[in-house]
Amino acid sequence: FEKYAPTHIIHFAAESHVDQSITNPSLCIRTNVNGTNNLLQLARDHKLSRFHLISTDEVYGGLGKDDPSRVENSPFNPRNPYSASKASAELLLKSYEQTYGLHGVITRSSNTYGPRQDTTKLIPKFITYLLQSKKVPLYATGENIRDWLYVDDNVRGIDLVFRKGKTGESYNIGGGQEYTNLEITKTLLQNLRKTNKEIEYVPDRLGHDFRYSLSNGKIERELGWKPRVAFEDGIKKTISFYKKRLEHA
Repeated sequence: FEKYAPTHIIHFAAESHVDQSITNPSLCIRTNVNGTNNLLQLARDHKLSRFHLISTDEVYGGLGKDDPSRVENSPFNPRNPYSASKASAELLLKSYEQTYGLHGVITRSSNTYGPRQDTTKLIPKFITYLLQSKKVPLYATGENIRDWLYVDDNVRGIDLVFRKGKTGESYNIGGGQEYTNLEITKTLLQNLRKTNKEIEYVPDRLGHDFRYSLSNGKIERELGWKPRVAFEDGIKKTISFYKKRLEHA
């Protein structure tokens, strides 16, 4: 059995739905904090060569429109149970590095989109609704800003950090393409030949952060990573995937 013992791990598992974390914080804590601690204990016992934690830009908290993009040593300011649980997971990993000598590394990705994403997430949810002739529920006035990262670019960045990132370090992986939720919605409407009448404005989410933005300076400088997929191209690939999936459903 020992020859099959793990040597490395990339920890993707998480309760990642912010809305669900607001209605049921305990679920987020059990999965993202207690679950991470369980894996860290196993990593310590098996003396893993690398523990790579997948984190989020949300640990930095919300930014104003003109605030600078966050860098890896920017202070944490989580403002909902989800982001707080991910910040907690990061601190747990850091404690295992210091206490037990675990070899850890962290990546913080911006909002990822692309084919096969869970349809509870904004872009696939809105695409699916529009393809089914349903109105899309847009929070408040849709002015909240997110930095969008195509899934292939995210995976490429994660793989690079996993293989070549320095132990004990954190790396931002940002798309460098910031849009308001309203701009995203209108882009989908245009691509699917729909009108603004398909938008249903709904009450804002509790504690809704205004903007997230990551600086890629460190990962570009140290590992040579840059995003390659423009949003205009990535969104067309994403729409095409959900169209085909509905056609074959």
